[in-house]
Amino acid sequence: MLQLYFTAVAYLAQLAAAHGGALNYTVGDTWYAGYDPFGPKDQDDAPYIVQRKWITNEPIFETTNASLACNFPGNPARAYIPINAGENITAVYNTWVHTVGPMIAWLTPCANNDCSTFDPAGAEWFKIGQQGLLWGTIEGGGWFQKEFSRWDGSPSLWSERIPETLRAGKYLVRHEIISLHSAHKPQFYPECAHLDVKGSGTGFPTKEFMAKIPGVYSMDQPEINIDVYDPEISTKTEYKIPGPLVWTG
Repeated sequence: MLQLYFTAVAYLAQLAAAHGGALNYTVGDTWYAGYDPFGPKDQDDAPYIVQRKWITNEPIFETTNASLACNFPGNPARAYIPINAGENITAVYNTWVHTVGPMIAWLTPCANNDCSTFDPAGAEWFKIGQQGLLWGTIEGGGWFQKEFSRWDGSPSLWSERIPETLRAGKYLVRHEIISLHSAHKPQFYPECAHLDVKGSGTGFPTKEFMAKIPGVYSMDQPEINIDVYDPEISTKTEYKIPGPLVWTG
């Protein structure tokens, strides 16, 4: 009942602010509690929280902001999500209202196999999944971000697969939504959670798949510094998601 209360409060607060973020995660039928920016203060010491702390659902606007890695303040979580390489992890959003822009899931290994002391700012990240323009034009077409949104009160679910050959260890998973509905003013919504990846794989991406965050984006990129209502852009039917290719293992 307590969890339902917190979920309802977060849902109403996010609707009022017209923004959002990942609040929980699932692997199979198991739910894992994220950090609720509208929840109680004792979350900071809760042993079951798997998500790094974030205190507002307002976006990050600067491509050079250190908080772009894991939001602000990004304090480490106390727990990990156990997951086997090859399984899907699903980020659960209680509400999402924006419709234009890419969604990217990233991983980075925690130094010394310990995420509790790991600073992700400037770390090397790699993509495990990304979603963008599915059909139609940049302005009026069907973005995954739009189809992912739910307006009936049910949660929005975003699922990506942990590469089956990935070597075991402790990782940060970063779910990032980039909203492009404001001309030349991209909005970044990142959240990070701690993963304990199990498996017998030995795979790891090579350098061309890696990128620093912040560092991967700049206002010099036309995919970031974009006006989706500009007639020369709005009718295009392709959008290149910025950053390196997805590593599938």
